[in-house]
Amino acid sequence: MLIDTHTHLDDARYNDDREAMISRAREAGVEAFVTIGCDLATSQAAVALAEQHSYVYASVGVHPHEVKHIQDNWYDGFRQLAKSRKVVAYGEIGLDYHYNYSSPKEQRERFREQIQLARELTLPVIIHTREAQEDTIAILKEERASEIGGVFHCFSGDAWLAKDALDLGFYLSFSGILTFQNATMLRDIAKTVPLDRLLIETDCPYLTPMPHRGKRNEPAHVTHVAQQLATIRAGEPEMSVETIGRLTTRNAKQLFSRLR
Repeated sequence: MLIDTHTHLDDARYNDDREAMISRAREAGVEAFVTIGCDLATSQAAVALAEQHSYVYASVGVHPHEVKHIQDNWYDGFRQLAKSRKVVAYGEIGLDYHYNYSSPKEQRERFREQIQLARELTLPVIIHTREAQEDTIAILKEERASEIGGVFHCFSGDAWLAKDALDLGFYLSFSGILTFQNATMLRDIAKTVPLDRLLIETDCPYLTPMPHRGKRNEPAHVTHVAQQLATIRAGEPEMSVETIGRLTTRNAKQLFSRLR
């Protein structure tokens, strides 16, 4: 059994077949899903989906692209949503200096605020970071994020970021990028991550793994991520897709304590 720890099940690209898509994933061995909030509306949608399905869980928060839209009532909205037993994390939050849809200054301010809110809610954080490694790590340290823990989702950074994240006690979650032909460095990093700090995800509908690249991604494809991890770590004792599934499922339940 597998847990897809990062999905966007509310995405409009699933409007025509959402239930069928979820069923395909269940048939493929996906035990549970975490669907992610990126602003107040998508956080509300994530919680609504989670409350409709016993095996779907949710996160709430504001993606760094969207922090310029935060309004005065949003944080109170997240406090209310977090009362649901199906909310297992706060995120995805962080810094993204690639597009700068929100200004770097505002991203940093809102990142701090959201870590503080996650600490108030005692929820682990789901981190998005792109071209912002030093600031991300510095803010996580300064805001004592290690006390609540978290995960660097869709990890695609270098070995230094992996070390910094692991030193903070965070998990690293690998996506379909791991299957891409040009991801040699990422596969080398995935080979070294402690087995008790590994998670898997699709980030669907984005980042479709091989051999489905170019098509819409969906949670059933997390099996390809698990297979790639098993292949990368094939030299270790008793390593298999089943082993990766068991370990990453255990890790997900360890990090997301409300996920049962």
